[in-house]
Amino acid sequence: MILKFNLPKEAEACITLDAGEKIYYSVPFDVAEGRLWQPDSYLVVSTNNIWVIAKGSLMEKIPLSECKNAKAEAKIGCGLLVLEQNNVQRYVVQYSAKHLARYAYIARGINILISGRCEEVVSNEYEKICPQCGKAIPGTKYCPHCSGEGGFWKNFLGMTAPYKKDFVGIIFLMVMAAVVTLLNPEIQKHLVDDVLTEGSGRMQTAFICLAGMFALSVGIVVINILKSYYCTVLGAKIAKDLREKLFAKIQILSLSFINDRRPGELMNRIVSDTGKIRMFMENTFCNMFTVCFIFACDIIFMLALNVKLAIFSFIFVPIALGITTAFWKNIHRRFHLQWKKADDVNSNLQDVISGMRVVKSYGKEEAEKNKFNHLAETLCRIQTRNEVFWAIFHPFVNFIMGAGVFIVIYIGGVDIFAGKMTTGELLQFITYTQLLYQYLNWMTHMPREIMNLIGSMERINDVMAQEPFIEDVENPIELDVEGDIEFRHATFGYKSYQPVLEDLNLKIKKGEMIGIVGASGTGKSTLINLLMRLYEVDDGALLIDGHDIKEIKSDKFHSQIGVVLQETFLFSGTILNNIRFSKPDATYEEVIRAAKMANAHDFISKTADGYNTYVGEKGHNLSGGERQRIAIARAILNEPRLLILDEATASLDTESEFMIQKALERLTAGRTTFAIAHRLSTLQNADRLIVIDGHKIAEVGTHEELIKKGGLYSRLVKAQLEMQKG
Repeated sequence: MILKFNLPKEAEACITLDAGEKIYYSVPFDVAEGRLWQPDSYLVVSTNNIWVIAKGSLMEKIPLSECKNAKAEAKIGCGLLVLEQNNVQRYVVQYSAKHLARYAYIARGINILISGRCEEVVSNEYEKICPQCGKAIPGTKYCPHCSGEGGFWKNFLGMTAPYKKDFVGIIFLMVMAAVVTLLNPEIQKHLVDDVLTEGSGRMQTAFICLAGMFALSVGIVVINILKSYYCTVLGAKIAKDLREKLFAKIQILSLSFINDRRPGELMNRIVSDTGKIRMFMENTFCNMFTVCFIFACDIIFMLALNVKLAIFSFIFVPIALGITTAFWKNIHRRFHLQWKKADDVNSNLQDVISGMRVVKSYGKEEAEKNKFNHLAETLCRIQTRNEVFWAIFHPFVNFIMGAGVFIVIYIGGVDIFAGKMTTGELLQFITYTQLLYQYLNWMTHMPREIMNLIGSMERINDVMAQEPFIEDVENPIELDVEGDIEFRHATFGYKSYQPVLEDLNLKIKKGEMIGIVGASGTGKSTLINLLMRLYEVDDGALLIDGHDIKEIKSDKFHSQIGVVLQETFLFSGTILNNIRFSKPDATYEEVIRAAKMANAHDFISKTADGYNTYVGEKGHNLSGGERQRIAIARAILNEPRLLILDEATASLDTESEFMIQKALERLTAGRTTFAIAHRLSTLQNADRLIVIDGHKIAEVGTHEELIKKGGLYSRLVKAQLEMQKG
């Protein structure tokens, strides 16, 4: 996201910088008092001052030395940049909703400068509106219209580039099919003129003509079989490669991108959209060049045979093409809506099937059935409307094109009676005319097929064009983690204008166990998400053993983390494979040792197939405590240097909790550990407790220190004790 726009000359003339002073940020604001539209206005932040410039005139200059705090407040449809100046809260500029995220960064940058630091805030977020053309940017780094990176045919050619040799062979077969098809009318002409109209004595010529026609018929069958075979193979290969690329891309994209999409939608892109590309290659591309080549040659032959008849044949072609072109956008809009509704049906189906236990628990089967039926009926209505439209549109265009054949027959017949044409020439010309309209008829199907292809390509490119917010620097450090961690002025928000954690400053020593406490929604899980590098801090830094986490190689770092979450996720498969997930090359002995440390070996041994027991989807064949102990074994297996426990004992019975607590005591020994727990009693043995409140660290200390302090932690402990008594 741009935080430093190029200022127009009139705005630059309003700014006078002192020696050593520089401009950090320059962003537009577009709402004046009374919510009137105000273009060409800018807020400029320099080392020492804030400048408000409206329409080329300096409205206000605010010294940063007079300010204590800046914040970007989101309002309905707009936002305000609010400053605390000389102990008085006041708003400086007002801006439309499209600048909400931008001004959140600006407020953060102003606060850094107010504090005396000189770091410059940089935004990794993408622009939603192109500053040049004003068009919406579809979640990509650059505007596809202005950068030249968009365009269907460019994307399609880029997709097909690795298969050049396959395409050359298929196009050769297409050209051969066209040549064979165009030769047949020429032989028919000779058969009629040299044999049928001449009477007897032409058996040799008839035999040659019939043999030639038979050879061409056999040839076209063989060519079409080969063409279809190679197009089918190529389509399957392209679809397979695209699925692999899409899955690999989704794996490296940020969690925010995944969370913003419904699972059914992403599944459709990997399975359905790649399947549509395969079908296009098999059914449409297979004949596309053949049709285009025959169409072009057909027109040339018709003009060479009889210019007058050719002109009459072409009369209805522009009309048919004009109608098709006029409805192009309408067809795209219709089928785009159909794809969207199909996504809704698939996503709803997946949600209900995944959450069937909740649906049945609340007795909502009828409500979910009605909801699904409504979505299915909507999709059915749109599909029916589209098919009815196509059933009317296509025959109508065919009728217009077919009218040309009658004109050719009439005028050609007149020319035969006048001696200007032979019967064979007219038959040849009629055959070429029928070929022309036959392939024009085929081309009227093209908008629908290409719309399917364009829609699928757009949805695939929406994923492929995304750039991961978290990626390794050019030469990352392959760090063997020791466990010293530091948050240095760290700030983060899932939406930049709504920070979840602000200005975190904390140092953790190697081997410490840190308990994280706070009310729901204060940012406890967000903190461990930052530690796991599922997200990166928006401002400040997170240091691992003195190195910025952004400079550490991700794969190496993640291989040294152990994670046990409240909602344990097990993959469909065996217990052995689930434990080995963190270390696929682990030996059987290592797996058993990890299971014993997690107090899981005994119950695993009692199952029917031991470690080869199938656990079912999400481990539904096991109890909550058993799943949790398998998760602990998985975390132990790779000997993690950094351990993260997120409500690892929540919602378990007393016996299971006791078993897991014993396993966790062995697991945390000597490792830097972060543990979140609502049951504060489970954190009494932590070296230090961090209490998060108001998106900041409110208290830090041991259990005894915080109890004596009588602050927020003490109140939380007392409240839980009162609840237990009740």
